[in-house]
Amino acid sequence: MNIGIIGATGNIGQRILAGALSRGHYVTAFTREPSRIPEGKKKIAWKSINVLDSDSIAAVIGGLDLLVSTYQPGNAAKNFNDVVEQSIRNPESYVTAAKALLQALEQYPRLRLIVVGGAGSLEIKPGVTRADSPDALRASLKQLGLPEAYEVAVRGHRDALNVYRTSNRLWTYLSPAEQIYPGERTGRFRLGGDQPVTDTNGESRISFEDFAAALIDEVELPHHVQRRFTVGY
Repeated sequence: MNIGIIGATGNIGQRILAGALSRGHYVTAFTREPSRIPEGKKKIAWKSINVLDSDSIAAVIGGLDLLVSTYQPGNAAKNFNDVVEQSIRNPESYVTAAKALLQALEQYPRLRLIVVGGAGSLEIKPGVTRADSPDALRASLKQLGLPEAYEVAVRGHRDALNVYRTSNRLWTYLSPAEQIYPGERTGRFRLGGDQPVTDTNGESRISFEDFAAALIDEVELPHHVQRRFTVGY
């Protein structure tokens, strides 16, 4: 398959890219800054893109079998604090990106889209998400070492998911576990729907590597078209 990856230089994107190549796929890797494009990578075509602009997206996704978006403001692989600050300043960018992606897909109705979203829209009890529960959200942010002001970004992810849910395009939304971190690919993880997957200690966690593996599994064998799912240990 020819897989496009928006945000291919990020923490999650670079692992999706490596995993896709290891399974024999071809990758078109998109980044917002041409200066970040490396040289000498076989089986990878590098292109610049503006994920907030539908025309920019539509101009470069022709010929793809599937598009993955790991969009977030900033470059977490280099400066996570900058990502946090930009997400607080521009929480509406998640909705803007969702609308731009869906509008671009109108020209390619058979193209599947997998979006890497947030964990705050997962339900902490039936029908209730952390994004909708200020006290629970702030407690979670404190536990994760994030500033309270980041709650606007969590709601931005939730609002973007709601945009996808109104669309008839071939979208899939993948929420990570509440804790996601560099680790190893174990291949031992479980999938869930709208509720977090927790381990025996009640923790919702996943490595970047296993998260990427779960996403590529969905690329190859789609089970969640027009649905959200999540992954955890």
